[in-house]
Amino acid sequence: MDRINKILRLAILLFVAPMVASGQEDGIRLRTAPTLEESGLVQFLRPRFSLKTGVPVQVVMDGANVVLDDQASVDAKPVLARGDVVYYVSASEGNGAKRFAGWLLSDVGQRAIEQFRPENGQPFTGAAGLAEKVAEVAPEGNVARGETLSYRNCGRCHVIGARNRMKGIGSTPSFALMRSFPDWQQRFGGFYTLIPHPSFSQIVDVTDPFDPARPPPINPLELTIGELDDILAFVATIKPADLGAPLQTQ
Repeated sequence: MDRINKILRLAILLFVAPMVASGQEDGIRLRTAPTLEESGLVQFLRPRFSLKTGVPVQVVMDGANVVLDDQASVDAKPVLARGDVVYYVSASEGNGAKRFAGWLLSDVGQRAIEQFRPENGQPFTGAAGLAEKVAEVAPEGNVARGETLSYRNCGRCHVIGARNRMKGIGSTPSFALMRSFPDWQQRFGGFYTLIPHPSFSQIVDVTDPFDPARPPPINPLELTIGELDDILAFVATIKPADLGAPLQTQ
């Protein structure tokens, strides 16, 4: 009987051992920035993922297959932010690691991040959408010339700054307001294609001449591509208008 029991125990061990090894292989070994660990966010997220998936998450110093910190590697994706600091997630090959990274970047994971309320410091916000934003390219024009050109040409309708803050047309947005738009570079760089600008704006060697039968309704605005680059360089220095927090509805 003892011999039979030993054989049964050995058979069970041989059967269970590969399953344990497989579980460890698919488990998540997470290395995270100390600030995230200290805030309590990691402890908040781990059980929410594991209870849903059955995949354990272990915080490690070495041998991680998922990294969550503020250093962006080549394949890392922005996942959360705290103030001006953005944190990124990267995962090695493996079902568990990729699954955890995907969960953090999903709507469910992003909501879980924003549900956490740290005892100290600012709350966290989901930052997965940052990867979809169009990257801004630093304009190469001359800022001083751009400021002069902006007041001279655009200040007839738009408030540019303190010098003409009472002289713009009320129905036109200020430069500071437009600077707050995510696509401000595209708007300023192609302003001459946006209504009502085509009827009175000319970009040398770019736009077609005015139709003699339909003269401009106001004194024409004429710029070169180089001067437009100067304006873009100046606008990049303008502090975006603070539009406040979005309205909250119940």
